[in-house]
Amino acid sequence: MTRLHFQPIQGKSLDIIDAILQTEEVASVGNAWEKICVVVEELVLNIVDYSNSNYLDVEILRNERSITLRFHDAGVPFNPLKKDPPDITLPMEEREIGGLGIFLVTKYMDTVAYEHTGGENILTVVKSIKG
Repeated sequence: MTRLHFQPIQGKSLDIIDAILQTEEVASVGNAWEKICVVVEELVLNIVDYSNSNYLDVEILRNERSITLRFHDAGVPFNPLKKDPPDITLPMEEREIGGLGIFLVTKYMDTVAYEHTGGENILTVVKSIKG
């Protein structure tokens, strides 16, 4: 397992995303790489931009069948899974802003779970992988 600790500072999101994507666990996911990239980018940007947390901890666990990423922050309690999904049947100009990123997270990952405990938001995502 890899554990990473970051200060979620505006302007440093890309550095955080790169550090997560360059871990051995994430780099070895094969065909799931593109989906993991989208998920990590979406979650990191949301935490940095909206949580008002003074830290972001990420735990990454990989086994032969799956990868699990767990994001911890001490920001404003927010369960992104309770947000209504966007109506993707509407033309772009008629859609409300927001919500598409977490929608993609739930579509790309096999499991997405949220809890708020001990003053922390904890978002866990799991993706099944081959080999």
